[in-house]
Amino acid sequence: MNPQKSPEITVQTLLALRKEEDAVRLITERLRVKEMGPADHIRTKHEVKAFVESGDTAAAEKLLLSGRERVALNQAMSEKIAITQSQKQRL
Repeated sequence: MNPQKSPEITVQTLLALRKEEDAVRLITERLRVKEMGPADHIRTKHEVKAFVESGDTAAAEKLLLSGRERVALNQAMSEKIAITQSQKQRL
């Protein structure tokens, strides 16, 4: 499965995935944790484990929001680094 082309993940999706045998792996794949920085990757995995244990809807909403923010932040930082490096090469 290509995480870039996966459908938008929702709270209902998280609640359904929580019941799967390998819930932590499935949810972290859907949240695209591999596209996050190392600290955010670890932090998100801990949040996913806590959500799988609790099954709380509020925790699912928070997990979705923080996951999206972390991926967006990492992408923005990667773009900024790439621009900085290309500017250094021009000098």
